[in-house]
Amino acid sequence: MPAKLIQTNNKEFKRKKLDPITLDVIENSMFSARWEMDAVLFRTAMSPGIREQGDEFPMIANLDGKMVVGQFGSFIHGFKEAFDGTIEEGDMFLTNDPYACNGAVSHANDWLVLRPIFKDGRLIAYAAMFGHMTDVGGKVPGSLPTDATQIFEEGVRVPPTKIFKDDVLQEEILNIILHNCRLPVWNKSDFNAIVASIKTAEKRVLEMANRFGDDTFYSALEDLLDRNKKAMGKLIQTTVPTEKQYFEDYICDDGLEMGPYKIKCAMWREGKKVIFDFEGTDPQSISSINFLLNEEMFKMFCGVYMIMVFDPAIMFNDGFYDLMEVRIPQGTLLKPNYPAALSCRTHALGRIFDVLGGLLGQGSPDFLCGAGFSDSPHLMYSGYDKNGEWYQLYMIGFGGVPGKPMGDGPDGHSLWPGFTNVPNEFLESYFPVVIEEYYTVPDSGGAGYNRGGNALATTYKFLETGEVSIHDDRWLTYPWGVNGGLPGERSTKTLVRKNGDTELLQSKCDRIAVEEGDTLYHVTWGGGGCGDPFTREPERVQFDVDAGLVTRNGAKDNYGVVLRKDLSINKAATTKLRVEKMKLRGKPKLFDKGFSSIKELKGRCKEETGLEAPADPKFQKWMTAS
Repeated sequence: MPAKLIQTNNKEFKRKKLDPITLDVIENSMFSARWEMDAVLFRTAMSPGIREQGDEFPMIANLDGKMVVGQFGSFIHGFKEAFDGTIEEGDMFLTNDPYACNGAVSHANDWLVLRPIFKDGRLIAYAAMFGHMTDVGGKVPGSLPTDATQIFEEGVRVPPTKIFKDDVLQEEILNIILHNCRLPVWNKSDFNAIVASIKTAEKRVLEMANRFGDDTFYSALEDLLDRNKKAMGKLIQTTVPTEKQYFEDYICDDGLEMGPYKIKCAMWREGKKVIFDFEGTDPQSISSINFLLNEEMFKMFCGVYMIMVFDPAIMFNDGFYDLMEVRIPQGTLLKPNYPAALSCRTHALGRIFDVLGGLLGQGSPDFLCGAGFSDSPHLMYSGYDKNGEWYQLYMIGFGGVPGKPMGDGPDGHSLWPGFTNVPNEFLESYFPVVIEEYYTVPDSGGAGYNRGGNALATTYKFLETGEVSIHDDRWLTYPWGVNGGLPGERSTKTLVRKNGDTELLQSKCDRIAVEEGDTLYHVTWGGGGCGDPFTREPERVQFDVDAGLVTRNGAKDNYGVVLRKDLSINKAATTKLRVEKMKLRGKPKLFDKGFSSIKELKGRCKEETGLEAPADPKFQKWMTAS
């Protein structure tokens, strides 16, 4: 049974026609409340993942649970469908179990806290926030074990639970949860920070309702959702064709020597509705790279991508969900059977955006972006220092964002636009590590009329004995380029021992023992280029070389731009070289994936990367049949 709402005032809200000024004031007040949620959280959390990087996602929703403002919608629909209990005034809910909330969160590290907001005994809105906890127990520090085969290995699982009743914290429940975590003080602080941010949202919602009246506030939220639906409806009509478009991309491996794993999707329009069908996606993995993709969550991904690419002026919210239908076959990588492991789902989550880019751009090639969202690299480093104190670092690395029709991709940037790096000074102050190098890698972004963003290289020197975990991808497949743009470079991870021995590490590995003086060279992937690089203005290439983003050889080989020693442009030589290169290349490719087939890619894998090509995941299908 879904959740049952308990109200003392059952009087229905009345929809009112609002003037544009009132609607604009409420809209901006909602935005302000959403950003205030972030500010409260960042200033009170302890873990660097939330405090410094911003690995959290707030939202304020209408009384049906549809996000009106926020960063990562669709929590509440899955929660309400899964929770078998009552929703009452004074409640606050906590969950982190993807299987128990229909994928409203997608791995156990994400703690989702949800608050129904009541006014005069009636539900008027919801506020929710989830944040990534540095550790929730499980078999490895950080709770993201690559080799997990079941979710039971990934830490404490909390089904949808009333963590507050009548506004009273259920401390016994919270203490049991914290008892299973390696960093209970951090988790408790982050939990309290999330609660404070939600209560801030509640306060602002009630202020708005009191100021404008309940019916006006209710009507404003409905109007904002309706406005989004109309705008997205026009966007779908003009950008999504009725004939099926197909695209597929790959997760390179699963950390257990199987892969690549294919994510395949078809897209087409039927009337006013767009259909997404993931038939043909590979079976679920025996490892933890599975992604329990909630259909409502995918609609959110698709909507925010379309808005950012086609019309950033549209207010992003959940109003358009009726215009999309999502079909995901059971037992696949994107809808694994319980109790499949899920902790390392980030690779599939990132690759979904590349697949979306490939799908949506086919109908409107002028809006096509390269690949390069691709992943969200993780580094974890933990152990006991010389004083016997436990240290544990979790952080997200950045890569190259793809080139796009309206400009170059940012260099060394996060998958999520709101994320920031953990400052190196912070890392060196609180953890036994020295950051010896931190730079974007020249020429690693795919060449194009608009260049793909460059990869980020970080050199970590470890000062204590401990263990390292690395989670990344795009070491085998390339972030593809579009409309003549070239692919970005792939990622590498190299560990140099203090005695000089060198080890090329897998992109997904846990429990790598390190000693004081060992050094990790951590290089992510570049973004794919967009557009013909031989049409990029030579002055822009010259600027990139002067800025250290492109080398002189890269300018010549990839852009056909010849620079003198003083970096001035040799115009005659450039014109001649570009004509030669364009003739040799032929017609630009719509997609340049850097390989013609997986078989061909695997054949040259060891030669290019030094790593063995992974085996075909379909051989493991029998292992998931049960």
